[in-house]
Amino acid sequence: MRSVHVVQHPLIQEKLTLCRQKDTPPQEFRPLVEEITHYLLYEAAKDWPLEEKEIETPMGTARGYQVSRKKPLVFVAVLRAGLGMLSSALRMVPSASSGHIGLYRNEDTLQPVEYYCNLPGGLEDREVILLDPMLATGGSAVAALELLKQKGAREIKFIALVAAPEGIARVQKDFPRVNIYVAAVDQGLNDIGYIVPGLGDAGDRLFDTCDPL
Repeated sequence: MRSVHVVQHPLIQEKLTLCRQKDTPPQEFRPLVEEITHYLLYEAAKDWPLEEKEIETPMGTARGYQVSRKKPLVFVAVLRAGLGMLSSALRMVPSASSGHIGLYRNEDTLQPVEYYCNLPGGLEDREVILLDPMLATGGSAVAALELLKQKGAREIKFIALVAAPEGIARVQKDFPRVNIYVAAVDQGLNDIGYIVPGLGDAGDRLFDTCDPL
């Protein structure tokens, strides 16, 4: 899986384990999602170029580095669960813009339905990082990626906490150039399209809208 990067850092795996536990309450689940996003974004940013910069320390002159971005960055959260990742991403890169794509899954067909889209202009000249905690069937991810493509985006990465092989295969088939960054690739999907073992419904657990599965 050349385009899939599974980040197995010990701190990520420990925090993901806490996320998976069904008795982890929302007030603990939210910061865990933010912290995992933080580490995953480190991995996604490994190919960002650096340029040298001369600075003054309290003791003298030193040569340092700063990220040299050819394109401005935009984070796009898939509503609603992607909101749990967005604040962490923006704290890491405060200069980035943000956008939102609203999708929900039809529980009968398991197909995504778009209900909201608000994106910065000029996506063709930006690097886009799509945020969604779960990559399950791949339907929502592909729908969001297709929408970004229609709006002009050419350079896209996708960050999720947990993915199913089925979702990865769907994204790779339709968008083979999109690199995917995850903390874990799980066993697969159950008969209602949830990741197993997964962590339940990330949106419900973030916003405490019902008991997690």
